[in-house]
Amino acid sequence: MSRQLSKPDPKRAEKLVAFDRLLTIMDELRENCPWDKKQTMETLRHLTIEETYELGDAILENDLDEVKKELGDLMLHMVFYARIGAEKKAFDVTDVLNGICDKLIHRHPHIYGDVEAKDEQAVKENWEKIKLKEKGNKSVLGGVPPSLPAMVKAMRIQEKARGAGFDWDKKEQVWEKVEEEMQEFKEEFNIADERKINKERAQNEFGDLLFSLINYSRFIDINPEEALERTNKKFIKRFNYLESESSKDGKALSEMTLDEMDAYWNRAKKL
Repeated sequence: MSRQLSKPDPKRAEKLVAFDRLLTIMDELRENCPWDKKQTMETLRHLTIEETYELGDAILENDLDEVKKELGDLMLHMVFYARIGAEKKAFDVTDVLNGICDKLIHRHPHIYGDVEAKDEQAVKENWEKIKLKEKGNKSVLGGVPPSLPAMVKAMRIQEKARGAGFDWDKKEQVWEKVEEEMQEFKEEFNIADERKINKERAQNEFGDLLFSLINYSRFIDINPEEALERTNKKFIKRFNYLESESSKDGKALSEMTLDEMDAYWNRAKKL
C-alpha cells in the first residue's frame, strides 16, 4: 500500500531549534537550580496532573493563548521526566520520542502497511486489537488504568468493549437500558416512600443508571465528562451572579428565601 508523503514543513528547523533550547534549559536547571535538582518523578506527578487539568480547562474555555501556555508547561514536564530517566540510566528523550514514533507506525497499519480501514471505527478496532497483542493483556479491559476518574474509566471501558465487538447495535436499545435502570433506581429509592432506603442497593442502582447514561452519550457523540464540566462552569457563573447581585442589593444569601434566590438565578440564566 502506497502512502502519500507529508508536505515539507518550512518551519521544521525552527521547531527543532526550539526543542533543543528547551532541552538545554532543562539540563541547566537540573544541574544548577536547588528546586529542580531536588525533584523526582514522584514529586512531579501531582504537578503534572494539575497541569493536565489546567490544559483541559483552557480547551473548554477555547482560550488558545492559555492552551499554548499550558502545552508549554506540559512539554517542560515531559522533558523533565526524560532527564530523570536518563540520570537513572533507564531511558532518555531520544528513547521516548523513538518509542512513540514506533508505536504510532505499528498501530497505524492502514497508513504504514497494507491494512485497509474504511472509517474511524475500523481504525479504533484495529488500534485496540494491536494494543491487546502488544501488552499481552489477558482481558480487553486490562489496559484501562485503575486510577482513572470513575466517569472517564466508564467511557474507556465501554470503548474497549466496543472494540471487541461487545456493544449495542442501535442507540434506541441503549436508551431503553437507561429507562430500565431509571425504573430500577426508582424502585430502590421511591421519593414518595418515607421508609428508610437500603443505601448500598440504591447506590448500586444509581451507578448502573450513570453507566447507562454515559453509554448513551457515546452513541450520540457527546463526551459526558466535558458535558458535566460545562454544566459545572455554567452553575458557578450563575451562582456567582446570584452572590454578587444580591450583595449589591444589600442582601445576604443566608437570610434570603429560595424564591428570592430564584429571582436572581432566572436573571442569570438570561445572560
